[in-house]
Amino acid sequence: MTTAPESGFTQNPHNPHNPQQPAERHDTHPANTQPPGTLMVVSAHAADFVWRAGGAIALYASRGWRVRVLCLSFGERGESARLWKEGKTLEEIKAIRRAEAEKAAAILGAEIRFLDAGDYPLDVTPELRDALVQEFRANRPDIILTHTLQDPYNADHPRTTQLVLECRILAQAHGYPSPHPVIGAPQVFLFEPHQPEQCGFRVDHLLDITPVFEKKRQAMECMAAQEHLWTYYSDLARRRGLQAGRNTAQAHATGAGQAPAAGGTVYAEAYQRVYPTVGGEFV
Repeated sequence: MTTAPESGFTQNPHNPHNPQQPAERHDTHPANTQPPGTLMVVSAHAADFVWRAGGAIALYASRGWRVRVLCLSFGERGESARLWKEGKTLEEIKAIRRAEAEKAAAILGAEIRFLDAGDYPLDVTPELRDALVQEFRANRPDIILTHTLQDPYNADHPRTTQLVLECRILAQAHGYPSPHPVIGAPQVFLFEPHQPEQCGFRVDHLLDITPVFEKKRQAMECMAAQEHLWTYYSDLARRRGLQAGRNTAQAHATGAGQAPAAGGTVYAEAYQRVYPTVGGEFV
C-alpha cells in the first residue's frame, strides 16, 4: 500500500507525451501553455465518478491538470430507482442524470462527455469500443481511473474496466485506424467499489483528498437521485483518511487512535494499481 499526500498518483517516468495535441480542447489553460498532465476517468454510470473518484478529480484539477470524465451511460435504468418511482420517463431520467453529472463535474473542475451506451446491461458494441480508443488517442491521458475488475453486484462496472484495458491496448497499436497517433503507457488505477471485500479490491494507494474534500461533498450533493449515498461516501473518505494516517509518519507524530495533527490526512480515497510503477527507486 502506498500513500502520497503530496505527489498523488505515480506516473511511469518513461511515458513521454507525444507533442501532437488533439484538435479540440475544452480546458481553461492559455493557448501558449499546456497542463502538466491529463487525468481521464471512465465511469460506467453518470454518478460513479463522483462517489469513487471525486476527490482525485478535484485534487488534480486544482494542480492545473486537464481532467476529462467519460460517462458510458447515465445510469438511467439501474441507478435511478427514485426517479422511476416518481413516474419519470426514460428520457426525463436521462436528462436529470445528465444535469446532475454536469453540475458535479463543473464543481470538481472536469470536462465531461456522455457516450449514452445504455446501462443494465451496458453492452460493448464496436462503436463504443472505437469511441473510447479515439478518446484515448485524441486526449492522451497520463493516468486513467476506472472501476474494479470484479463486481458481483454490478456487471456494468467490470465490463467497463475490461473495455478500458482493451482500448488502452488498441490505442497503442500502430495498425489501429485513427487520425491520431498511438499513445504511450498511461497508468491505470481502479477506484474503490461499494462492496470492496466482494470485489477482490486491494488497497495499493491512498490518495489524500483532505484539501478538496469539500468540493467532493458539494459534487456528491448534486446527485439528488442517489441521496442515500452522500453519507456513506463521506464516512468512507474519513475511514480511508484514518487508514492513510496509520501508514505514514502522521501515525507516529500523533499516536495510534488519536486525531490527526493540523495539516494531516483527514479524508482519502483508495485505489488499486493495474500496472507496475517503473523507475530507479522505490515509491
